[in-house]
Amino acid sequence: MTDIQAMFSDPQAVARYTEGPPRFVPGYNAMLSMAAILLAERARGDARILVLGAGGGLELKTFAQAQPRWSFDGVDPSAAMLALAGQTLGPLASRARLHQGYIDDAPEGPFDGASCLLTLHFVDVEERRRIASEVRRRLKPRAAFVAAHLSAPDGNEERPLWLSRYSAFLAASGVEPEQAAAARNAVTNHLEILTPAQDEAILREAGFSDPTLFYTGFTFRGWVAYT
Repeated sequence: MTDIQAMFSDPQAVARYTEGPPRFVPGYNAMLSMAAILLAERARGDARILVLGAGGGLELKTFAQAQPRWSFDGVDPSAAMLALAGQTLGPLASRARLHQGYIDDAPEGPFDGASCLLTLHFVDVEERRRIASEVRRRLKPRAAFVAAHLSAPDGNEERPLWLSRYSAFLAASGVEPEQAAAARNAVTNHLEILTPAQDEAILREAGFSDPTLFYTGFTFRGWVAYT
């Protein structure tokens, strides 16, 4: 089991998960609201939305509150994180079907839109390409796909500068210096961060059109693209 898999299976880490993204991801709550708006531009009132990496339920809850007639299929490999998603949704849980697994375990759809937030940086380039292709295959024509994850310019000086800024953001958010340093080390040593150009190329290679940057938060970026 990898360190990432262990983190999302550890009961104490799972119990604290919903506290993390708003502190560790600059502009997290605003990013979720923007994602809901972008999906709604192409999704009808009673849309069915695919949410990949749905564990924890924070984006599911934001989307469900923004669009009272939407229904959801949420997919995540961690049973514990899916259970937390159900708790986070509370009375909204009846509108979401939760599936343990990966993209291959997602229903065929077709869906009116899809999101994959803070997930793709956990997998390598080839798996990202495959996931993007499988998401697109499950979407209706003209549907929107919203993706956000770690993405930063490359280079011996530029990327370390952005990672230092991210570490400073964590400290400014109240994260203990040791924890902030550990987070930076984890990002540097355990995740495969692509450049923004590489991330956009993956979306195009999967058959999406017009990938457009809508969110930047230091080392995080988000795009909307269309089938």
